[in-house]
Amino acid sequence: MNKHPEYLLNKVSGPKDLKKLTIPEMEELATEIRTLILEKDAAKGGHLGPDLGIVEASIAYHYVFNAPKDKIVWDVSHQTYPHKMLTGRALAWLDPEHYEDVTPYTNPDESPYDYYAVGHTSTSIALATGMAKARDLMGEHENIMALIGDGSMTGGLAYEGLNNAAIEPHNLVVVVNDNQMSIDDNVGGLVTALKKLRDSNGETKENPFTAMGFDYRYIADGNDIKSMIEAFKAVKDVDHPILLHINTLKGKGYQPAIDNEEAHHWVMPFDLKTDKSTVPAPKSPSATSVAMDVMKEHIENGEKIMAINAAIPGVFGLDEIKDKYPENYHDVGIAEQESVAFAAGMAKEGAIPVLFENSTFLQRAFDQLSHDVAANDLPVVMMVAGGGISGTSKIHLGVFDQVMISNLPNWIYLAPTTLAEEKDMMEWAIKQRKHPVAIKMPTKKVPVGEEVKRNYSEIKYDIKPGKDIAVLALGDMYDMLGKEVTEKLGASLVNPISANILDKEALDKLADENKIIITLEDNLLDGGFGEKVASYLGNKDVKVLNYGQKRVYTDQIPLNDILKDNRMTVDQIVEDVKNA
Repeated sequence: MNKHPEYLLNKVSGPKDLKKLTIPEMEELATEIRTLILEKDAAKGGHLGPDLGIVEASIAYHYVFNAPKDKIVWDVSHQTYPHKMLTGRALAWLDPEHYEDVTPYTNPDESPYDYYAVGHTSTSIALATGMAKARDLMGEHENIMALIGDGSMTGGLAYEGLNNAAIEPHNLVVVVNDNQMSIDDNVGGLVTALKKLRDSNGETKENPFTAMGFDYRYIADGNDIKSMIEAFKAVKDVDHPILLHINTLKGKGYQPAIDNEEAHHWVMPFDLKTDKSTVPAPKSPSATSVAMDVMKEHIENGEKIMAINAAIPGVFGLDEIKDKYPENYHDVGIAEQESVAFAAGMAKEGAIPVLFENSTFLQRAFDQLSHDVAANDLPVVMMVAGGGISGTSKIHLGVFDQVMISNLPNWIYLAPTTLAEEKDMMEWAIKQRKHPVAIKMPTKKVPVGEEVKRNYSEIKYDIKPGKDIAVLALGDMYDMLGKEVTEKLGASLVNPISANILDKEALDKLADENKIIITLEDNLLDGGFGEKVASYLGNKDVKVLNYGQKRVYTDQIPLNDILKDNRMTVDQIVEDVKNA
C-alpha cells in the first residue's frame, strides 16, 4: 500500500513530468525523496548518506537533460535511489510491498535509464569516455556525463579516465561530487587539492583539472536545486570536455548521518526515532574480533606490523587500531591496487603488512596480487572478508576471491573452520616470512572451537573417519553442511585447511578407502578447490562429487535459493550420493 498518496512524487512517472515542475515544487520533491530513503533504509537497510546528499543534483540533471538519450554514468551507483525514483521506479520506495522490486545499484535489465551494472568505484569516467568516443565515431550528438564522488577519486582508474577524458574533442562532462567523505574519511593528497578549490570558490591557481586541460566550473552549494539547474544548463551541449566540481553535504536532511558519516554510509535496519539498529549485535567473539585481537597483541608486542585497508575500516572493526595505534594503521583510500602494492613494498623492506580486503573489492587488485606479490614471493598477509555465496547484488558477490588467489603461484590460501583456527592461521602467517598467505575469514556461522597449534608450511588434513564416503568441507562449509552430511551418510569428515594446497598423501589414502569423495566449498566451482581435488584423483578408482556455485552472476537472489539451485542442501547432497 502506498504510504504517501499525497506526495508530489506520485505524479512523476519519468523525467518528462519533472520538467513541468517549478523550483518550489522540486524543493518539495527533494524533501519527499529524502523521507522515502530514510523510511525504506530504516525498514530494509541500504546506502543512506550518499543518497541523501545527491538528491538535488539528481533532480536537476533530469530536469535539464533528456535521458535516456543523454546519458549519465553514476560512479559506484549506490547513490542512485533518487535517480531511480525519478525514472519510473518510485513505487519501490512509496509502497513497502514493492521494496524488493528494484536493485540497489544501476541495472540495465531494470530500466533504459541505467546504462551499466556498476557497484565498484572509479569506473565512471573511463566508461563515459568510451561512450563519448563511440558517439563521435557514429556521428551522434547526445550529452555524455560521468558523476564521480571525491572518495571514488582516490582510485587509480579515475585518473586513467581523466587522462583520456581531457582530450575528448567533443561533449563530455565529468561531475566531481565533493562531500569531503569517502566511506570513511578521505585520505591522501587529493584531500588537499580539493580543499584549496573549495576554499577559493574554485579560483585557486593550483587546480589539477585545469592543468590537465579541462574547462573547470565550481558550484559552492550542490544541494541548491536552482544552482544545479543553472550549472547543468551551462554545460549542456558544450562541445569540449568540462569538469564540474560541486560541493554537497553527505547525509543532508538527517542529522545523525551528518554527525557520523562513516556509520551511515550503509546501514542495517534501524529505528528512525532513536537511530539505533533494530538488528541484534553479532555475538562476540567473531571473525573480525579475533583478527583484531591478534593485531593488537602483535602491535603491543612492539612488532613492526601494519594494518592496511582500502577505505573500509568498519567492515573489519579497524577503527580501534586506527584510533589507538595510528602508527600501525594505514588507509590508502578506495584503491585496492595501491593497498596490495603498498603491502608488497612494506614486505620487501622487512615490515609485516597485514592487508584487510573485502572479497568483492579485491577483484580490482588482481594484477598486484599476481605481479607485485606472487611473482616476487613476498610475505604479505591478507585477511579476506565477505568471501562466500550470498544473496547480494551481482556486482557485490564474494565468490571470486578463492579462484583469483588460489590459482596464482606462491600464494597459500587458508580457510579456517573455527575462530580458533582462524587465530592460529593468522599467527602462523605473521610469523612465517617465506610466502604470501591469504586467510578466508568465515562469513557463515562457525564455532569458536578448541585451541589449535599447526605448522601450515605443509598442509595435513584433519580427518574424522567414517565409511565408504569422505566429505572434504572447506572453511565455512565444514560446520554449515559437512557435519550434517557426514552424520546422515556415516561418512568421513575432512577439514582440508587450504583452498589451494592439497594434502596428496591424505587424498591417496581417502581414494583407496572410499567409493565416493565429496567436496564442499563456499565459492565458485570453476577453478576452485573441488576441481583441484577431482583433477588430482582423476586416475583413481573413486567417484568425486564437487559442490559450489555455478559460474553465473546471481542478483539479489536469496541465499537458500542459490544453495538449492546448486544442489547444496543436505538432503540434495545425500540424494546425489545415493543415486551415485
